[in-house]
Amino acid sequence: MKMIEYVKLILEKVSFESNLFEKELKKGIKALSFREIRELKKWCYEKFGSIYRGILNRTFRRTQVQLTA
Repeated sequence: MKMIEYVKLILEKVSFESNLFEKELKKGIKALSFREIRELKKWCYEKFGSIYRGILNRTFRRTQVQLTA
């Protein structure tokens, strides 16, 4: 199993609780390449954008800043 698939699986399993979701999203991003992060971002917004848009915006904005610095 690829790491991105593992991260997606974990996010689906913890999506019932926002704090846990955010924690696992941050951990998952650290383990992925730039290309995989872009793929994860697209998937997250499609799957969880309606319920966790704030968390996604905040987390991926931080990630983008870190990647460009």
